[in-house]
Amino acid sequence: MPGIHLRDASGPRDMRLYAIGDVHGRLDLLKAMHAEIRAELTRDKPGDWRIIHLGDYVDRGPDAAGVIQFLIDRIAEDPRAIALCGNHDAALLDFLRDGDRTQMFRRFGGSDTARSYGIHVDFSTEETAEAGRAALAAAIPQAHLDFLRGLPRSATFGDFIFCHAGIRPGVPLERQDPQDLIWIREPFLFHTGLHPKVVVHGHTPCEEPEVLANRVNVDTLAYASGRLTALVIDGATKRLFEVSE
Repeated sequence: MPGIHLRDASGPRDMRLYAIGDVHGRLDLLKAMHAEIRAELTRDKPGDWRIIHLGDYVDRGPDAAGVIQFLIDRIAEDPRAIALCGNHDAALLDFLRDGDRTQMFRRFGGSDTARSYGIHVDFSTEETAEAGRAALAAAIPQAHLDFLRGLPRSATFGDFIFCHAGIRPGVPLERQDPQDLIWIREPFLFHTGLHPKVVVHGHTPCEEPEVLANRVNVDTLAYASGRLTALVIDGATKRLFEVSE
């Protein structure tokens, strides 16, 4: 299967791409990032553009509800803003539907998401956890649920594929498992060969962005580090872009 190296990869002609890493409830950083992007677009006037959010809008940070509403409003304003699904976003829907049978919601910082909607979830017993789940399900606006349910797992532009976690090496892009796209780690992260397209992703936090021949990871642990990172692709030019608290 042929592959492409980052140095040779290009975005679509006359289209600038911004790929933003995991937000995790940091509405302040997301707003700052969009303000900086808007200033660049106004200054540079590219022929076309896309802002691609790589998922994980909820959990761990203080304002998941605000992040979701911001994205809903931004996409309504201009559909060239795109939001992809992350594993935390999918896990929130799983919790609302099935409860916390896997304890994933509590382990993933779901209590922070619940608090952003004004709900305290007490996980000390099954009964209190279920009461919290029901309260959260009632508190989340239908528009937020529709947004989460409608999130795609990937997007492709030019020589790049954008997804939350990564891809399964050796599997054609059109046959990727949707679960891999939001969950995969080791088989993807440890793969050194080239992919059919360069993968731009988050999901696996690191102190600094990872820029490798076959992938770029822009998850810089925004909720804890106070740094939100994006990859900017403008034709054959690639650069990193960051806002911080």
